[in-house]
Amino acid sequence: MHAGSGLAPLTFVEHALCPLDMTAGMAEGLSHEVSFEYTDRNRNRKTAYATVAAPFGLSPHDELYLYGLLALTLAQPEPTEEFSATPHWCLRQLGIVDTGRQQQGTRYRQFRDAIRRLSGVIYQSNGFYDPHRGEHRDVAFGLLGYSLPADPASSRAWQFVWNRQFFQIAESIRGSFIFDLLTYRRLSPAARRLFLLLQKIFHRMDESPAFDLKHLAVNTLGFSDSLATKSLRQKLLRVATELLKEEIIALPEGAESVVELITKRSKGVYAVRFRRGAYFDREPRSAACVESPLRDPLGQIGLEAQTIDRVLRQFKPQLLQQWSDITLAAVEQKRIRTSPQAFFMHHVREAAEKRTTPPDWWRELRKKEFEQNPDERRTDRPTVQDDGFEQYIRKEGREAFQNVMTRIFEGLCESGQSEPEARRNAAYTARMNLRRQYRKDHPERAGDGPVSLGRMMEQRWGNQ
Repeated sequence: MHAGSGLAPLTFVEHALCPLDMTAGMAEGLSHEVSFEYTDRNRNRKTAYATVAAPFGLSPHDELYLYGLLALTLAQPEPTEEFSATPHWCLRQLGIVDTGRQQQGTRYRQFRDAIRRLSGVIYQSNGFYDPHRGEHRDVAFGLLGYSLPADPASSRAWQFVWNRQFFQIAESIRGSFIFDLLTYRRLSPAARRLFLLLQKIFHRMDESPAFDLKHLAVNTLGFSDSLATKSLRQKLLRVATELLKEEIIALPEGAESVVELITKRSKGVYAVRFRRGAYFDREPRSAACVESPLRDPLGQIGLEAQTIDRVLRQFKPQLLQQWSDITLAAVEQKRIRTSPQAFFMHHVREAAEKRTTPPDWWRELRKKEFEQNPDERRTDRPTVQDDGFEQYIRKEGREAFQNVMTRIFEGLCESGQSEPEARRNAAYTARMNLRRQYRKDHPERAGDGPVSLGRMMEQRWGNQ
């Protein structure tokens, strides 16, 4: 894997993770539900569902950071669930660093905000393809956690901790589904999603299946289902025009415009089919290998390039990461009187010989940075007061809530989350699922909500 690559789980390209509408997606307490189709091992077509709960909201632009960071993590010589790098290194590898200081500050804030949103995501699906096991499964997992220096001006590395289940899935596909970030960045969010879906399809065939236009536009690309079919058609044509310009798709023989990709099935019902473009026949763009993320913190300590090369060869990456962070934290807290270079070199040699361990003050600092108050990161309180729902969840809907929460909790525990974390995440996700459906079915009041909601939850979860 090279710099400039992205990596996306196969099922993630089958459906939208959040609405394209920024107003809807960035609202706190987002619960995004979609459906998608897949073929099971017996060649039968099945419909599956996915729910993305995002307490801090989610932007379609966040997918660039998610897929880019995943690729950078797996590009390391010995990738693990924990990945550390400075924000400047990450953005430089993703190709989105600006030269001006003011623009860089904006990029760092955007990156930090995106990581915060992604850290809150809980993903559920009853038809997720697990490449590690080679089958579609009922899953629930988070994406990642993080530990960032409290001071935005700190030169220390950021730490990302991938969810274990999600990381195993990504490891299983790292050699089979990577994409070019340069092309991806040039596209609009909707075109990015269609690009990834078509790359998956065009890997094995020259023409896509005939997609139902509305299903593709709403469930896969993320346009609002409240839009009229005519409006969805126009938006999809603009997306197709973007892909045609990049030669990701090609027009059928004799066709003169992307309009001819769409055929009418019946009144208000349309199908769209895409043909493989010349983009996929080109030699892959040459790209430099991903440089070590340790170069930035080692350079901040004051080591020269030749010394950095030598220590990268001499010591294990985990050891260098740990002691470079200790050194930079000690400098920022004015804990050392010797030169940072001498402090670092002395302690990394001692640590390599197992003659020293990280200081207690640094362990406490890391703990404080990573274990934030759960109430600051996520809240189970509704963002909009809904007395009818709160009454329902305490009485008639209590059993449905407990059943859903238990299933999610078990899935999160299996994915590696601690019991307290899994219980918080499961409770939040179950509440968001029920509240969203409750408000959708009964916007005015609770009325007959318990019956219809209980039936919905039984159909969705009860028989699985």
